[in-house]
Amino acid sequence: MATTATVEYSSHAPERIPSTRYPRLAPHNLLPDGHPDYLKLILTSKVYEILKETPLVYCPSLSARLGNQIWLKREDLQEVFSFKIRGAYNFMASLPEEDRWKGVVTCSAGNHAQGVALSGSRLGIPCTIVMPKATPSIKVRNVSRLGAKVVLFGQDFDEAKTECARLAQTHGLIFVPPYDDPLVIAGQGTVGMEILKQIPNPETLDGIVAGIGGGGLVAGIAEYVKRIGSPRTKVIGGETIDADAMARSLEKRERVTLDEVGLFSDGTAVKIVGEEPFRICQALLDDVVKVDTDELCAAIKDVFEETRSITEPAGALALAALKRYIVDNQLIGAQKKFVAVISGANMNFDRLRFVAERAELGEGREALLSVEIPEKPGSFVALHDMIHPRATTEFVYRYHDPERAQIFLSFQLETTSRAKEVSELVLGLDKLGMKAVDISDDEMAKSHARYMIGGCKQVPNERLFRFEFPERPDALRRFLKGLHSGWNISLFHYRNHGADIGKVLAGIQVPPADTDEFSDYLKKLGYPYVEETDNEVYKRFLRG
Repeated sequence: MATTATVEYSSHAPERIPSTRYPRLAPHNLLPDGHPDYLKLILTSKVYEILKETPLVYCPSLSARLGNQIWLKREDLQEVFSFKIRGAYNFMASLPEEDRWKGVVTCSAGNHAQGVALSGSRLGIPCTIVMPKATPSIKVRNVSRLGAKVVLFGQDFDEAKTECARLAQTHGLIFVPPYDDPLVIAGQGTVGMEILKQIPNPETLDGIVAGIGGGGLVAGIAEYVKRIGSPRTKVIGGETIDADAMARSLEKRERVTLDEVGLFSDGTAVKIVGEEPFRICQALLDDVVKVDTDELCAAIKDVFEETRSITEPAGALALAALKRYIVDNQLIGAQKKFVAVISGANMNFDRLRFVAERAELGEGREALLSVEIPEKPGSFVALHDMIHPRATTEFVYRYHDPERAQIFLSFQLETTSRAKEVSELVLGLDKLGMKAVDISDDEMAKSHARYMIGGCKQVPNERLFRFEFPERPDALRRFLKGLHSGWNISLFHYRNHGADIGKVLAGIQVPPADTDEFSDYLKKLGYPYVEETDNEVYKRFLRG
Protein backbone atom coordinates (compact mmCIF):
# COMPACT_ATOMS: atom_id res chain seq x y z
CA MET A 1 0.00 0.00 0.00
CA ALA A 2 1.20 3.43 -0.83
CA THR A 3 2.29 5.86 1.82
CA THR A 4 3.09 8.66 -0.62
CA ALA A 5 0.39 11.29 -0.81
CA THR A 6 1.28 12.80 -4.19
CA VAL A 7 2.20 11.40 -7.58
CA GLU A 8 4.23 13.21 -10.23
CA TYR A 9 3.22 13.12 -13.89
CA SER A 10 5.34 14.44 -16.75
CA SER A 11 3.84 17.23 -18.83
CA HIS A 12 6.08 16.45 -21.82
CA ALA A 13 4.09 13.81 -23.63
CA PRO A 14 5.40 12.04 -26.70
CA GLU A 15 3.11 11.44 -29.66
CA ARG A 16 0.38 9.16 -28.39
CA ILE A 17 -0.91 6.11 -30.19
CA PRO A 18 -4.07 4.08 -29.54
CA SER A 19 -3.76 1.73 -26.57
CA THR A 20 -4.28 -2.01 -26.88
CA ARG A 21 -4.86 -2.27 -23.14
CA TYR A 22 -7.44 0.56 -23.04
CA PRO A 23 -9.07 0.31 -26.48
CA ARG A 24 -12.01 2.58 -25.63
CA LEU A 25 -9.78 5.50 -24.68
CA ALA A 26 -8.67 8.05 -27.23
CA PRO A 27 -4.88 8.59 -27.35
CA HIS A 28 -5.21 12.08 -25.87
CA ASN A 29 -6.69 10.54 -22.72
CA LEU A 30 -3.55 8.52 -22.00
CA LEU A 31 -0.50 9.55 -19.99
CA PRO A 32 3.02 9.20 -21.40
CA ASP A 33 3.37 5.87 -19.56
CA GLY A 34 0.36 4.52 -21.44
CA HIS A 35 -2.03 4.53 -18.49
CA PRO A 36 -5.29 6.53 -18.45
CA ASP A 37 -5.12 10.21 -17.54
CA TYR A 38 -7.75 9.93 -14.82
CA LEU A 39 -7.66 13.61 -13.90
CA LYS A 40 -8.72 14.51 -17.43
CA LEU A 41 -11.25 11.67 -17.57
CA ILE A 42 -12.84 12.73 -14.28
CA LEU A 43 -12.95 16.42 -15.15
CA THR A 44 -14.57 15.65 -18.52
CA SER A 45 -16.87 12.91 -17.20
CA LYS A 46 -20.35 12.86 -18.67
CA VAL A 47 -22.13 12.03 -15.40
CA TYR A 48 -23.47 15.53 -14.94
CA GLU A 49 -25.62 15.12 -18.03
CA ILE A 50 -27.87 13.04 -15.80
CA LEU A 51 -26.82 13.65 -12.17
CA LYS A 52 -26.61 16.44 -9.67
CA GLU A 53 -24.04 16.57 -6.90
CA THR A 54 -25.05 14.62 -3.82
CA PRO A 55 -24.76 16.45 -0.49
CA LEU A 56 -21.89 16.22 1.97
CA VAL A 57 -23.38 16.32 5.47
CA TYR A 58 -21.77 16.87 8.86
CA CYS A 59 -22.55 14.41 11.68
CA PRO A 60 -22.72 16.26 15.02
CA SER A 61 -23.45 13.24 17.21
CA LEU A 62 -20.84 10.95 15.67
CA SER A 63 -18.30 13.77 15.68
CA ALA A 64 -18.87 14.42 19.37
CA ARG A 65 -18.68 10.72 20.23
CA LEU A 66 -15.48 10.09 18.30
CA GLY A 67 -13.81 13.43 18.95
CA ASN A 68 -13.28 14.08 15.23
CA GLN A 69 -15.14 15.86 12.45
CA ILE A 70 -17.15 13.20 10.60
CA TRP A 71 -18.79 13.99 7.26
CA LEU A 72 -20.93 11.70 5.09
CA LYS A 73 -20.97 11.81 1.29
CA ARG A 74 -24.57 10.84 0.55
CA GLU A 75 -24.43 8.67 -2.56
CA ASP A 76 -27.47 6.85 -1.19
CA LEU A 77 -29.49 9.85 -2.42
CA GLN A 78 -28.88 9.10 -6.09
CA GLU A 79 -31.97 8.31 -8.17
CA VAL A 80 -31.07 4.61 -8.07
CA PHE A 81 -29.93 4.92 -4.42
CA SER A 82 -26.31 4.10 -5.25
CA PHE A 83 -23.10 5.60 -6.66
CA LYS A 84 -23.07 2.91 -9.37
CA ILE A 85 -25.01 5.16 -11.75
CA ARG A 86 -21.89 7.35 -12.15
CA GLY A 87 -19.66 4.72 -13.69
CA ALA A 88 -22.40 3.03 -15.70
CA TYR A 89 -23.56 6.30 -17.26
CA ASN A 90 -20.07 7.59 -18.01
CA PHE A 91 -19.23 4.32 -19.80
CA MET A 92 -22.48 4.15 -21.78
CA ALA A 93 -22.54 7.86 -22.68
CA SER A 94 -19.05 7.46 -24.13
CA LEU A 95 -20.13 4.72 -26.56
CA PRO A 96 -20.09 5.86 -30.20
CA GLU A 97 -23.45 5.93 -31.96
CA GLU A 98 -22.58 2.93 -34.14
CA ASP A 99 -22.14 0.79 -31.00
CA ARG A 100 -25.36 1.85 -29.30
CA TRP A 101 -28.10 0.48 -31.50
CA LYS A 102 -27.53 -3.19 -30.70
CA GLY A 103 -27.55 -2.46 -27.00
CA VAL A 104 -25.56 -3.40 -23.94
CA VAL A 105 -25.56 -6.30 -21.51
CA THR A 106 -24.36 -6.75 -17.96
CA CYS A 107 -24.63 -9.24 -15.14
CA SER A 108 -25.69 -7.94 -11.75
CA ALA A 109 -28.23 -8.64 -9.03
CA GLY A 110 -27.90 -5.23 -7.41
CA ASN A 111 -26.95 -1.60 -7.78
CA HIS A 112 -24.93 -1.88 -11.00
CA ALA A 113 -27.96 -3.36 -12.76
CA GLN A 114 -30.10 -0.39 -11.79
CA GLY A 115 -27.38 2.05 -12.85
CA VAL A 116 -27.11 0.44 -16.29
CA ALA A 117 -30.90 0.30 -16.68
CA LEU A 118 -31.41 3.98 -15.83
CA SER A 119 -28.51 5.02 -18.05
CA GLY A 120 -29.97 3.04 -20.93
CA SER A 121 -33.38 4.64 -20.52
CA ARG A 122 -31.88 8.15 -20.59
CA LEU A 123 -29.52 7.45 -23.51
CA GLY A 124 -31.93 5.37 -25.57
CA ILE A 125 -29.66 2.30 -25.43
CA PRO A 126 -31.36 -1.12 -25.14
CA CYS A 127 -30.19 -2.94 -21.99
CA THR A 128 -30.20 -6.60 -21.06
CA ILE A 129 -29.50 -7.50 -17.43
CA VAL A 130 -28.71 -11.11 -16.55
CA MET A 131 -29.62 -12.06 -12.99
CA PRO A 132 -29.51 -15.38 -11.10
CA LYS A 133 -32.90 -17.08 -10.79
CA ALA A 134 -32.84 -16.62 -7.02
CA THR A 135 -32.59 -12.81 -7.23
CA PRO A 136 -35.22 -11.25 -4.91
CA SER A 137 -38.25 -10.07 -6.83
CA ILE A 138 -37.88 -6.48 -5.61
CA LYS A 139 -34.56 -6.18 -7.45
CA VAL A 140 -36.01 -7.70 -10.61
CA ARG A 141 -38.97 -5.30 -10.52
CA ASN A 142 -36.73 -2.27 -9.96
CA VAL A 143 -34.59 -3.08 -13.00
CA SER A 144 -37.61 -3.85 -15.19
CA ARG A 145 -39.27 -0.61 -14.09
CA LEU A 146 -36.29 1.30 -15.46
CA GLY A 147 -36.86 -0.20 -18.91
CA ALA A 148 -34.25 -2.96 -19.06
CA LYS A 149 -34.90 -6.51 -20.20
CA VAL A 150 -34.21 -8.94 -17.36
CA VAL A 151 -32.95 -12.44 -18.12
CA LEU A 152 -33.13 -14.79 -15.14
CA PHE A 153 -30.54 -17.50 -15.61
CA GLY A 154 -28.60 -19.93 -13.44
CA GLN A 155 -28.59 -20.85 -9.79
CA ASP A 156 -25.84 -18.43 -8.79
CA PHE A 157 -23.91 -15.39 -9.97
CA ASP A 158 -21.21 -17.42 -11.74
CA GLU A 159 -23.77 -19.18 -13.93
CA ALA A 160 -25.48 -15.87 -14.71
CA LYS A 161 -22.11 -14.33 -15.59
CA THR A 162 -21.40 -17.13 -18.07
CA GLU A 163 -24.76 -16.54 -19.76
CA CYS A 164 -24.03 -12.80 -19.89
CA ALA A 165 -20.77 -13.49 -21.76
CA ARG A 166 -22.59 -15.81 -24.17
CA LEU A 167 -25.24 -13.18 -24.96
CA ALA A 168 -22.60 -10.54 -25.52
CA GLN A 169 -20.70 -12.73 -27.98
CA THR A 170 -23.75 -14.19 -29.75
CA HIS A 171 -25.59 -10.91 -30.30
CA GLY A 172 -22.68 -8.49 -30.47
CA LEU A 173 -23.73 -6.64 -27.32
CA ILE A 174 -21.38 -4.30 -25.44
CA PHE A 175 -20.64 -5.53 -21.92
CA VAL A 176 -20.88 -2.80 -19.27
CA PRO A 177 -18.31 -3.64 -16.57
CA PRO A 178 -19.21 -2.85 -12.96
CA TYR A 179 -15.74 -1.62 -11.96
CA ASP A 180 -12.84 -2.82 -14.10
CA ASP A 181 -12.76 -0.13 -16.79
CA PRO A 182 -11.18 3.38 -16.94
CA LEU A 183 -14.42 5.10 -17.94
CA VAL A 184 -16.30 3.41 -15.08
CA ILE A 185 -13.52 4.29 -12.64
CA ALA A 186 -13.51 7.91 -13.84
CA GLY A 187 -17.26 8.11 -13.36
CA GLN A 188 -16.93 6.88 -9.79
CA GLY A 189 -13.99 9.28 -9.31
CA THR A 190 -16.32 12.24 -9.61
CA VAL A 191 -17.29 11.42 -6.01
CA GLY A 192 -13.79 12.48 -4.94
CA MET A 193 -13.98 15.63 -7.03
CA GLU A 194 -17.24 16.64 -5.35
CA ILE A 195 -15.90 15.94 -1.86
CA LEU A 196 -12.92 18.27 -2.31
CA LYS A 197 -15.21 20.92 -3.72
CA GLN A 198 -17.80 20.62 -0.95
CA ILE A 199 -15.72 20.13 2.21
CA PRO A 200 -14.84 23.35 4.07
CA ASN A 201 -11.08 24.01 3.92
CA PRO A 202 -10.20 20.90 1.88
CA GLU A 203 -6.53 21.37 2.65
CA THR A 204 -7.31 20.27 6.23
CA LEU A 205 -9.09 17.05 5.23
CA ASP A 206 -7.32 14.12 6.85
CA GLY A 207 -8.96 11.20 5.11
CA ILE A 208 -11.64 9.85 2.78
CA VAL A 209 -12.93 6.32 3.35
CA ALA A 210 -14.79 4.30 0.70
CA GLY A 211 -15.98 0.72 0.64
CA ILE A 212 -14.28 -1.79 -1.64
CA GLY A 213 -15.96 -4.46 -3.72
CA GLY A 214 -14.27 -4.63 -7.10
CA GLY A 215 -12.36 -1.46 -6.25
CA GLY A 216 -13.65 1.01 -8.84
CA LEU A 217 -14.96 3.61 -6.39
CA VAL A 218 -11.93 3.86 -4.13
CA ALA A 219 -9.59 3.77 -7.15
CA GLY A 220 -11.40 6.66 -8.82
CA ILE A 221 -11.40 8.71 -5.63
CA ALA A 222 -7.70 8.02 -5.09
CA GLU A 223 -6.78 9.09 -8.63
CA TYR A 224 -8.43 12.49 -8.17
CA VAL A 225 -7.51 13.17 -4.55
CA LYS A 226 -3.85 12.25 -4.97
CA ARG A 227 -3.57 14.64 -7.93
CA ILE A 228 -5.62 17.55 -6.61
CA GLY A 229 -6.00 17.14 -2.84
CA SER A 230 -3.78 18.04 0.07
CA PRO A 231 -0.76 15.79 0.78
CA ARG A 232 -2.24 15.15 4.22
CA THR A 233 -5.43 13.60 2.81
CA LYS A 234 -5.35 9.82 2.98
CA VAL A 235 -7.56 7.58 0.88
CA ILE A 236 -8.62 4.50 2.84
CA GLY A 237 -10.59 1.47 1.72
CA GLY A 238 -13.03 -0.55 3.78
CA GLU A 239 -13.67 -4.28 3.40
CA THR A 240 -15.49 -6.93 5.39
CA ILE A 241 -13.38 -9.59 7.08
CA ASP A 242 -15.07 -12.27 4.97
CA ALA A 243 -14.65 -10.47 1.61
CA ASP A 244 -11.18 -8.93 1.81
CA ALA A 245 -9.85 -9.58 -1.69
CA MET A 246 -8.16 -6.16 -1.99
CA ALA A 247 -6.34 -6.37 1.34
CA ARG A 248 -5.03 -9.84 0.53
CA SER A 249 -4.06 -8.79 -2.99
CA LEU A 250 -2.13 -5.76 -1.79
CA GLU A 251 -0.36 -7.91 0.78
CA LYS A 252 0.69 -10.48 -1.84
CA ARG A 253 1.36 -7.82 -4.54
CA GLU A 254 -0.87 -9.69 -6.96
CA ARG A 255 -4.58 -10.22 -7.34
CA VAL A 256 -5.91 -12.95 -5.08
CA THR A 257 -9.10 -14.91 -5.75
CA LEU A 258 -11.06 -15.78 -2.62
CA ASP A 259 -12.58 -19.24 -2.33
CA GLU A 260 -15.70 -17.91 -0.62
CA VAL A 261 -17.07 -14.48 0.27
CA GLY A 262 -19.53 -13.47 2.98
CA LEU A 263 -22.77 -12.18 1.54
CA PHE A 264 -24.18 -9.93 4.26
CA SER A 265 -22.56 -6.95 2.53
CA ASP A 266 -23.71 -8.26 -0.84
CA GLY A 267 -22.81 -5.05 -2.66
CA THR A 268 -19.12 -5.68 -1.97
CA ALA A 269 -19.10 -9.50 -2.06
CA VAL A 270 -16.43 -9.87 -4.76
CA LYS A 271 -14.02 -12.82 -5.00
CA ILE A 272 -11.40 -10.96 -7.06
CA VAL A 273 -10.89 -7.21 -7.46
CA GLY A 274 -10.58 -5.57 -10.85
CA GLU A 275 -7.22 -5.52 -12.61
CA GLU A 276 -7.20 -1.76 -13.19
CA PRO A 277 -8.51 -0.84 -9.70
CA PHE A 278 -5.81 -3.09 -8.21
CA ARG A 279 -3.10 -1.34 -10.23
CA ILE A 280 -4.31 2.03 -8.98
CA CYS A 281 -4.71 0.93 -5.37
CA GLN A 282 -1.21 -0.54 -5.33
CA ALA A 283 0.14 2.90 -6.19
CA LEU A 284 -2.21 5.24 -4.37
CA LEU A 285 -4.26 3.61 -1.60
CA ASP A 286 -3.04 4.47 1.90
CA ASP A 287 -4.73 1.72 3.90
CA VAL A 288 -7.42 -0.97 3.95
CA VAL A 289 -9.48 -1.48 7.11
CA LYS A 290 -11.53 -4.63 7.70
CA VAL A 291 -14.76 -4.81 9.73
CA ASP A 292 -17.19 -7.52 10.77
CA THR A 293 -20.95 -7.88 10.38
CA ASP A 294 -21.73 -6.42 13.79
CA GLU A 295 -19.70 -3.29 13.03
CA LEU A 296 -21.60 -2.90 9.75
CA CYS A 297 -24.91 -3.08 11.62
CA ALA A 298 -23.71 -0.47 14.09
CA ALA A 299 -22.74 1.83 11.22
CA ILE A 300 -26.19 1.42 9.62
CA LYS A 301 -27.67 2.51 12.94
CA ASP A 302 -25.26 5.48 13.12
CA VAL A 303 -26.33 6.69 9.68
CA PHE A 304 -29.99 6.35 10.66
CA GLU A 305 -29.51 8.32 13.88
CA GLU A 306 -27.70 11.11 12.02
CA THR A 307 -29.84 11.30 8.87
CA ARG A 308 -33.00 9.21 9.46
CA SER A 309 -32.02 7.25 6.34
CA ILE A 310 -31.36 3.52 6.17
CA THR A 311 -28.41 2.29 4.13
CA GLU A 312 -27.65 -1.18 2.87
CA PRO A 313 -24.72 -3.00 4.52
CA ALA A 314 -22.30 -2.12 1.71
CA GLY A 315 -23.51 1.48 1.91
CA ALA A 316 -22.41 1.77 5.53
CA LEU A 317 -19.12 -0.08 5.04
CA ALA A 318 -17.04 3.09 4.73
CA LEU A 319 -18.38 4.50 8.00
CA ALA A 320 -17.78 1.21 9.82
CA ALA A 321 -14.22 1.17 8.49
CA LEU A 322 -13.67 4.80 9.48
CA LYS A 323 -14.77 4.09 13.05
CA ARG A 324 -12.46 1.07 13.19
CA TYR A 325 -9.59 3.15 11.74
CA ILE A 326 -10.07 5.83 14.41
CA VAL A 327 -10.08 3.27 17.23
CA ASP A 328 -7.15 1.23 15.89
CA ASN A 329 -4.99 4.33 15.44
CA GLN A 330 -5.96 5.82 18.81
CA LEU A 331 -7.48 8.90 17.18
CA ILE A 332 -10.52 9.32 19.45
CA GLY A 333 -10.46 12.98 20.45
CA ALA A 334 -7.78 13.85 17.85
CA GLN A 335 -10.05 16.44 16.16
CA LYS A 336 -9.18 15.28 12.67
CA LYS A 337 -11.47 15.64 9.67
CA PHE A 338 -12.79 12.58 7.79
CA VAL A 339 -15.33 11.82 5.05
CA ALA A 340 -17.06 8.44 4.72
CA VAL A 341 -18.78 7.67 1.41
CA ILE A 342 -22.29 6.30 2.04
CA SER A 343 -22.47 4.34 -1.17
CA GLY A 344 -25.95 2.84 -1.34
CA ALA A 345 -29.36 2.35 0.25
CA ASN A 346 -30.93 -0.60 -1.54
CA MET A 347 -31.82 -2.35 1.71
CA ASN A 348 -34.26 -5.25 1.92
CA PHE A 349 -36.79 -4.43 4.63
CA ASP A 350 -36.57 -7.97 6.06
CA ARG A 351 -32.92 -7.38 7.01
CA LEU A 352 -33.76 -4.66 9.51
CA ARG A 353 -34.56 -7.15 12.28
CA PHE A 354 -31.10 -8.66 12.00
CA VAL A 355 -29.44 -5.22 11.83
CA ALA A 356 -31.24 -4.07 14.96
CA GLU A 357 -30.24 -7.23 16.85
CA ARG A 358 -26.56 -6.88 16.01
CA ALA A 359 -26.03 -3.11 16.06
CA GLU A 360 -25.48 -2.88 19.82
CA LEU A 361 -22.84 -5.61 19.68
CA GLY A 362 -21.11 -3.85 16.80
CA GLU A 363 -21.02 -0.60 18.71
CA GLY A 364 -19.50 -2.31 21.73
CA ARG A 365 -22.49 -1.31 23.84
CA GLU A 366 -23.68 -4.86 24.52
CA ALA A 367 -22.00 -8.07 25.64
CA LEU A 368 -23.04 -11.73 25.53
CA LEU A 369 -21.94 -14.12 28.26
CA SER A 370 -22.34 -17.83 28.83
CA VAL A 371 -22.37 -18.35 32.61
CA GLU A 372 -22.36 -21.61 34.54
CA ILE A 373 -23.79 -21.12 38.06
CA PRO A 374 -24.37 -23.49 40.99
CA GLU A 375 -27.84 -25.07 40.85
CA LYS A 376 -28.92 -23.83 44.29
CA PRO A 377 -31.12 -21.10 45.79
CA GLY A 378 -29.62 -17.61 45.67
CA SER A 379 -27.44 -18.18 42.60
CA PHE A 380 -29.66 -16.12 40.27
CA VAL A 381 -29.62 -13.21 42.72
CA ALA A 382 -25.85 -13.38 43.13
CA LEU A 383 -25.41 -13.36 39.36
CA HIS A 384 -27.75 -10.42 38.91
CA ASP A 385 -25.99 -8.52 41.69
CA MET A 386 -22.83 -8.70 39.60
CA ILE A 387 -24.58 -7.44 36.46
CA HIS A 388 -26.62 -4.70 38.18
CA PRO A 389 -27.08 -1.79 37.49
CA ARG A 390 -26.39 -2.65 33.84
CA ALA A 391 -29.55 -3.15 31.78
CA THR A 392 -30.13 -6.83 31.03
CA THR A 393 -31.31 -7.38 27.43
CA GLU A 394 -31.57 -11.18 27.43
CA PHE A 395 -31.54 -13.85 30.12
CA VAL A 396 -32.08 -17.51 29.22
CA TYR A 397 -31.80 -20.39 31.70
CA ARG A 398 -31.31 -24.06 30.89
CA TYR A 399 -31.32 -26.76 33.59
CA HIS A 400 -28.19 -28.87 33.12
CA ASP A 401 -27.96 -31.23 36.09
CA PRO A 402 -28.58 -31.14 39.87
CA GLU A 403 -25.24 -29.43 40.45
CA ARG A 404 -25.12 -26.61 37.87
CA ALA A 405 -27.22 -24.41 35.62
CA GLN A 406 -26.33 -22.73 32.32
CA ILE A 407 -27.23 -19.07 31.71
CA PHE A 408 -27.21 -17.26 28.35
CA LEU A 409 -27.01 -13.57 29.20
CA SER A 410 -26.73 -10.27 27.33
CA PHE A 411 -26.55 -6.79 28.87
CA GLN A 412 -25.71 -3.16 28.16
CA LEU A 413 -22.20 -2.04 29.06
CA GLU A 414 -21.54 0.97 31.27
CA THR A 415 -18.21 2.06 29.79
CA THR A 416 -16.68 2.46 26.32
CA SER A 417 -13.88 0.03 27.21
CA ARG A 418 -15.70 -3.18 26.36
CA ALA A 419 -12.78 -5.59 26.81
CA LYS A 420 -11.81 -4.18 30.20
CA GLU A 421 -15.34 -4.09 31.58
CA VAL A 422 -16.21 -7.62 30.45
CA SER A 423 -12.92 -9.14 31.68
CA GLU A 424 -13.40 -7.55 35.12
CA LEU A 425 -16.93 -8.91 35.26
CA VAL A 426 -15.80 -12.41 34.25
CA LEU A 427 -13.12 -12.29 36.95
CA GLY A 428 -15.68 -11.21 39.56
CA LEU A 429 -18.01 -14.05 38.63
CA ASP A 430 -15.14 -16.52 38.83
CA LYS A 431 -14.54 -15.48 42.44
CA LEU A 432 -18.16 -16.40 43.17
CA GLY A 433 -17.65 -19.87 41.71
CA MET A 434 -19.41 -18.99 38.46
CA LYS A 435 -17.65 -19.87 35.21
CA ALA A 436 -18.32 -17.12 32.63
CA VAL A 437 -17.24 -17.01 28.98
CA ASP A 438 -17.49 -13.94 26.73
CA ILE A 439 -19.32 -15.13 23.59
CA SER A 440 -19.92 -11.70 22.02
CA ASP A 441 -17.87 -12.73 18.98
CA ASP A 442 -19.31 -16.24 18.60
CA GLU A 443 -21.28 -16.24 15.34
CA MET A 444 -23.04 -19.51 16.09
CA ALA A 445 -24.26 -18.16 19.43
CA LYS A 446 -25.48 -14.88 17.94
CA SER A 447 -27.19 -16.34 14.86
CA HIS A 448 -28.63 -19.56 16.24
CA ALA A 449 -28.08 -20.69 19.83
CA ARG A 450 -29.76 -17.72 21.50
CA TYR A 451 -33.02 -18.68 19.72
CA MET A 452 -32.99 -22.39 20.43
CA ILE A 453 -31.44 -22.99 23.85
CA GLY A 454 -32.52 -26.27 25.37
CA GLY A 455 -31.06 -29.63 24.49
CA CYS A 456 -30.82 -33.21 25.53
CA LYS A 457 -28.12 -35.62 26.54
CA GLN A 458 -25.31 -36.01 24.07
CA VAL A 459 -26.42 -37.44 20.72
CA PRO A 460 -24.18 -40.27 19.47
CA ASN A 461 -21.83 -39.28 16.61
CA GLU A 462 -23.41 -35.85 16.30
CA ARG A 463 -21.44 -33.22 14.37
CA LEU A 464 -22.62 -29.62 14.21
CA PHE A 465 -22.29 -27.37 11.15
CA ARG A 466 -23.16 -23.76 10.41
CA PHE A 467 -24.15 -23.43 6.72
CA GLU A 468 -25.03 -20.59 4.38
CA PHE A 469 -27.82 -21.83 2.09
CA PRO A 470 -28.56 -19.91 -1.12
CA GLU A 471 -32.10 -18.52 -0.96
CA ARG A 472 -33.66 -20.61 -3.71
CA PRO A 473 -36.45 -23.22 -3.65
CA ASP A 474 -34.23 -26.27 -4.15
CA ALA A 475 -31.48 -25.37 -1.65
CA LEU A 476 -32.83 -27.46 1.22
CA ARG A 477 -33.81 -30.32 -1.08
CA ARG A 478 -30.28 -30.50 -2.49
CA PHE A 479 -28.94 -30.62 1.06
CA LEU A 480 -31.30 -33.43 2.06
CA LYS A 481 -31.06 -35.52 -1.11
CA GLY A 482 -27.28 -35.75 -0.83
CA LEU A 483 -27.33 -37.14 2.71
CA HIS A 484 -26.47 -40.79 3.16
CA SER A 485 -29.40 -42.82 4.49
CA GLY A 486 -27.36 -43.60 7.59
CA TRP A 487 -26.70 -39.93 8.44
CA ASN A 488 -29.51 -38.74 10.66
CA ILE A 489 -30.33 -35.05 11.07
CA SER A 490 -30.44 -34.51 14.82
CA LEU A 491 -30.73 -30.70 14.93
CA PHE A 492 -31.84 -28.09 12.39
CA HIS A 493 -32.33 -24.34 12.74
CA TYR A 494 -32.92 -21.86 9.92
CA ARG A 495 -33.34 -18.08 10.02
CA ASN A 496 -33.96 -15.78 7.07
CA HIS A 497 -32.07 -12.52 7.37
CA GLY A 498 -33.61 -10.75 4.39
CA ALA A 499 -30.55 -11.48 2.27
CA ASP A 500 -29.76 -13.77 -0.65
CA ILE A 501 -28.62 -16.46 1.80
CA GLY A 502 -30.19 -18.31 4.69
CA LYS A 503 -28.23 -19.16 7.83
CA VAL A 504 -28.64 -22.79 8.87
CA LEU A 505 -27.39 -24.71 11.90
CA ALA A 506 -27.52 -28.46 11.42
CA GLY A 507 -26.60 -31.41 13.61
CA ILE A 508 -25.85 -34.60 11.67
CA GLN A 509 -25.06 -38.02 13.10
CA VAL A 510 -22.07 -39.29 11.13
CA PRO A 511 -20.41 -42.57 12.18
CA PRO A 512 -16.61 -42.26 12.32
CA ALA A 513 -16.27 -44.84 9.55
CA ASP A 514 -18.12 -42.44 7.20
CA THR A 515 -15.85 -39.43 7.80
CA ASP A 516 -14.25 -39.42 4.33
CA GLU A 517 -17.54 -40.01 2.53
CA PHE A 518 -19.16 -37.19 4.50
CA SER A 519 -16.29 -34.84 3.62
CA ASP A 520 -16.90 -35.62 -0.06
CA TYR A 521 -20.60 -34.84 0.42
CA LEU A 522 -19.81 -31.42 1.90
CA LYS A 523 -17.43 -30.65 -0.95
CA LYS A 524 -19.98 -31.59 -3.62
CA LEU A 525 -22.74 -29.67 -1.84
CA GLY A 526 -20.74 -26.49 -2.30
CA TYR A 527 -22.42 -24.48 0.46
CA PRO A 528 -20.10 -22.41 2.69
CA TYR A 529 -19.90 -23.99 6.13
CA VAL A 530 -18.10 -23.91 9.47
CA GLU A 531 -17.99 -26.95 11.75
CA GLU A 532 -19.08 -26.04 15.30
CA THR A 533 -18.84 -29.44 17.00
CA ASP A 534 -16.28 -28.14 19.50
CA ASN A 535 -18.08 -24.85 20.13
CA GLU A 536 -18.48 -24.27 23.89
CA VAL A 537 -21.94 -22.71 23.46
CA TYR A 538 -23.11 -25.86 21.69
CA LYS A 539 -21.69 -28.06 24.44
CA ARG A 540 -23.33 -26.03 27.19
CA PHE A 541 -26.75 -25.21 25.79
CA LEU A 542 -27.62 -27.58 22.96
CA ARG A 543 -25.92 -30.88 23.68
CA GLY A 544 -26.54 -31.39 27.36
